[in-house]
Amino acid sequence: MGDQYETTDRTTGETSGETTVETTGVPSGGAPGQTSGQTSVGAEGRAALPLDRVSELFFEFLQAVAHPRNQDAAAGRNLAERLKAHLGAGFRDKPVVKAAYPPYDLPNVHLALERWFAAEGRSHELIGMTGATHRGDFTLGEIIESSERYDRFVLGAVDYALLPVSPDAELACVSFGFYLGEEGDERFAVLLRGPADEYGRNKVEIEVLARRKEFADRLLAEIDELVREHNIFRGQVLSFEGSEFGHGLGPFRFHRRPGLSRDDIVLPAGLLERVERQVVGVARRRERLLAAGQHLRRGLLLYGPPGTGKTHTIRYLLSHLPEFTVVLLAGTTIEAIAPACALARMLQPALVVLEDCDLVAESRDFGGGEEPLLFQVLNEMDGLGDDADVAFLLTTNRADLLEPALAQRPGRVDLAVEIPLPDAAGRARLLGLYGAGLGLGKEITDELVVRTEGTTASFTKELVRRAVLLSAEREAERTEPEDFRAAVDELLSDRDRLTRRLLGVRDADGDERDARDQGEDEGEGEQGDSAADTAEDDGYWFAGPRPSASRGPWAAPVPSPRPRPIPPTGPSPGVQGGA
Repeated sequence: MGDQYETTDRTTGETSGETTVETTGVPSGGAPGQTSGQTSVGAEGRAALPLDRVSELFFEFLQAVAHPRNQDAAAGRNLAERLKAHLGAGFRDKPVVKAAYPPYDLPNVHLALERWFAAEGRSHELIGMTGATHRGDFTLGEIIESSERYDRFVLGAVDYALLPVSPDAELACVSFGFYLGEEGDERFAVLLRGPADEYGRNKVEIEVLARRKEFADRLLAEIDELVREHNIFRGQVLSFEGSEFGHGLGPFRFHRRPGLSRDDIVLPAGLLERVERQVVGVARRRERLLAAGQHLRRGLLLYGPPGTGKTHTIRYLLSHLPEFTVVLLAGTTIEAIAPACALARMLQPALVVLEDCDLVAESRDFGGGEEPLLFQVLNEMDGLGDDADVAFLLTTNRADLLEPALAQRPGRVDLAVEIPLPDAAGRARLLGLYGAGLGLGKEITDELVVRTEGTTASFTKELVRRAVLLSAEREAERTEPEDFRAAVDELLSDRDRLTRRLLGVRDADGDERDARDQGEDEGEGEQGDSAADTAEDDGYWFAGPRPSASRGPWAAPVPSPRPRPIPPTGPSPGVQGGA
């Protein structure tokens, strides 16, 4: 006969007098570890234990082995008991309401919670939790259940993340913690959970557990209002940073707003005024434009050779719009155009700056790969309403790559302005700007202006810096005209040909050769040079012959005849017979 065991149902707490199926255990009245020696399924005159009950007990046994009771929980650190003490009995049956924010919004959500609890009549206690590395995967309800049934989670330290909130300040933000709050008779718990790039979590979450769902809804709505009203990004100059773990976006980088005046900008007459009217003028007259039924959203494209001052012009515009929130996107970070537009829409008036967008205009490797990135940019521009006070500023060195797409989507860019190479008067002004305080006389200025024809603003800036460096190497007290002559001789020499190209300067015969080659290719039915031809051109350019002394140091190398492929001697493939 089998032995009688007393078993306790963990869910009801009732004791049963059923006969067990086990061969080892603690029989009633026996000693621990005593073996019954019985393997029968029942005893005469008694009902056997149902198989589903056997399954339940065995599952509880496995759970007890897999999740032994935590000693920390026994020492007064039980999270479920702490929540029960604050929320009262039956808290596990209450609704949980959740809200999510972008990963970069953790400082805003943290500060919104602090402001909300600081209101009169509210109080809170902030507690932390420990017990699992991947706790971010558990919802608030799952955390409570795991803590109560398996003692998996216990009270611990609050997690903080140190994040920038301005160019000069950082803030310790709660990245995982429970706010046990009170407002009048209402008791509730708020779980704030920040992003965890290392585990692929790229959002900020708030979960509220309260007796009434209406209270949780109101709390989240007021938090959202505080996030918008006191957003730390408003009026800042920001750029997106990619996550070091490759998941989503990292925190923002804050930049100091430039402080440039008109005297710092050297452009042809009337050009800066056109740019200002499109960006600054619309901002200053927004009320009148709206009253007349005109749209505020606008797009400006600055194009031209590298080094002519497109980015410098953007910096000038930022200086004169201090109330505007600015989001800078360059290179592959242009894939963040969707969150950038969402932020600009929320914090308008705003500027979205897309620098060198031609570099990834045709790429499908970013932003999902379904369509070229430039079309994704245009789609996001479409998503903003006409009354949105948002300006898009695009810069490019290759307007030919952007023009077809922009022409197919008219109205996205309202004004395209070329930033050309500086003329003689512009180069003289640039020398005066970058050489202020060096005592540049009219004679040396005129000489440099003549010798630097066709160069860029970046070239002039490097010329002045190199002249000052040469004078410093001589231990001279001031920079002399000879230093400027030596500097321009270096920069215009054959050995600095690559340096000139990196400063945006293209020698005249290089442009003629590119145009000739492109014409030849188009005559053959091809669209421009292939990648191999481009590489060959560059190799030829850097290895070209030295200029003759009679042509001067600025003269470009004389191009040699470009080798052409030798045609085959036999008949062309696919041709039948002779000519």
